[in-house]
Amino acid sequence: MKHREGHLTHRVGWLRAAVLGANDGIVSTASLILGVAASGASSAAILVAGIAGLVAGAMSMAAGEYVSVSSQADTERADLAREKQELEETPKQELAELSAIYEQRGLDKDLAKQVAVQLTAHDALGAHARDELGISDSTTARPIQAALASALSFTVGAALPILVSVLVPMSRMMLSVSLSSLLFLGLLGALSARAGGAPMLLAARRVTFWGALAMLATAGVGTLFGVSV
Repeated sequence: MKHREGHLTHRVGWLRAAVLGANDGIVSTASLILGVAASGASSAAILVAGIAGLVAGAMSMAAGEYVSVSSQADTERADLAREKQELEETPKQELAELSAIYEQRGLDKDLAKQVAVQLTAHDALGAHARDELGISDSTTARPIQAALASALSFTVGAALPILVSVLVPMSRMMLSVSLSSLLFLGLLGALSARAGGAPMLLAARRVTFWGALAMLATAGVGTLFGVSV
């Protein structure tokens, strides 16, 4: 029976974008709501600010992820094109280079050369992409996937504090949005850590701390300017 190991590196690309989007959605929208509420604005103004923050944030996250990951993809394609040209023009040097990589990883010289020869015969560009450039199917850049995951997760994250602000009375809005957002952040950190096979408690504490700091700072700004006005 074939043994299949449950490695999770294939989730790195979309998981990073999704966690970043949801975390930003919760933190930025909750902070925006708290800042506007602390200034003494009406519930209607708070709702408008929250929805505007959701739309702007989702679009910004999608655009940012797409541009960033597209740049990574461009670099990967350029490296692969250069490597392909080198394999065509200087195959012996490329074989020696691959063999040296395997020697550095612990194989003796003869075995390293044998492995390099066999992998080159099977898929020379794939071997160099993986072992020289560090490009593989699990880490390759996927701009559209990253943009969609980021925008969708931001929208879901941002919708949570907005929903709380709509459901609770104005007198309890700041406390309810603060506590519920911290709870959401803790759950997000734990779930993302579980999906990636990392310690859940550490991730939950990390995102909760920085979220609390952001909300506290924004509420302080709202209070300051609200009093000034």
